[in-house]
Amino acid sequence: MDTIAVVLNAPERLSLSRIDLTPPTEEDVVVDIEWSGISTGTERLLYTGRMPSFPGLGYPLVPGYESVGRISQVGARAGLRPGQRVFVPGAKCYGEIRGLFGGAASRLVVPAARVIPIDDTLGEQGVLLALAATAYHAVAAPGAALPDLVIGHGVLGRLVARVVVALGGSPVVWERNKDRMAGADGYTVLEPDADLRRDYRSIIDVSGDSAILDSLIARLAPGGEVVLAGFYSQPLSFAFPPAFMREARLRIAAEWREPDLRATKELVEAGRLSLDGLITHRRDATQAETAYKTAFGDPACLKMVLDWRGVQA
Repeated sequence: MDTIAVVLNAPERLSLSRIDLTPPTEEDVVVDIEWSGISTGTERLLYTGRMPSFPGLGYPLVPGYESVGRISQVGARAGLRPGQRVFVPGAKCYGEIRGLFGGAASRLVVPAARVIPIDDTLGEQGVLLALAATAYHAVAAPGAALPDLVIGHGVLGRLVARVVVALGGSPVVWERNKDRMAGADGYTVLEPDADLRRDYRSIIDVSGDSAILDSLIARLAPGGEVVLAGFYSQPLSFAFPPAFMREARLRIAAEWREPDLRATKELVEAGRLSLDGLITHRRDATQAETAYKTAFGDPACLKMVLDWRGVQA
């Protein structure tokens, strides 16, 4: 059994290649992928070669952790059925080629325990579940106040703001790019210079800007919190006296966990969290090289989705 997959052979060297798949076990399912999303955070760092070193990193690799498809084969102990549409948060089924995160392929072999059945009506929007779960994880930490300021109105910033609204909050979002000011859904978008507030209880940053901490700490109320929910390739620093005067707190939000994904799925299915209007660009998977360049280089691109339905594994 084999697959057609996006392979990063080295930084900025991408190809679409046929790869042998690891044979499935009794606990695995085979999923024929319909759509996969391109992450402008972690995948951009992998593509440019700026991803900080961590276990499993190396080239060549198959990227992608936002895939939706239908189960075509099930192992005897998989507990699922053929034909189910599922969300797949990546796979490691490519032999010597690293699966990091392994979801950008026409067919995957993955443990059944890792996939999440989703409603057929969700369709391509299902690729957004990982990013929405990332937003939920950052917002809904135990004992944390709901953020009242979100930095960045890209796709993750929009999802953070929508999750806050779904949980009963009313956030402000900062955005400097005029092309991204539109599209608010239950919250307010402002340019930072137009916002005079300096009493925010909780500020969540998804910008990835390593030099932003001082400006955010200056906007905190006493005892306020800054949540770092982006991915930062450079060291972060801040001036101590302003943070000292405010008794500021700093929290780092890591990647989502399975409970976050399930909670997010419930919000979507209940109609409390909308994923509409977030996928702005689509390309056939055979155009993967162009799609990645657009996803990383076009400010108008909130979310790029690869369509695998016409690719024969």
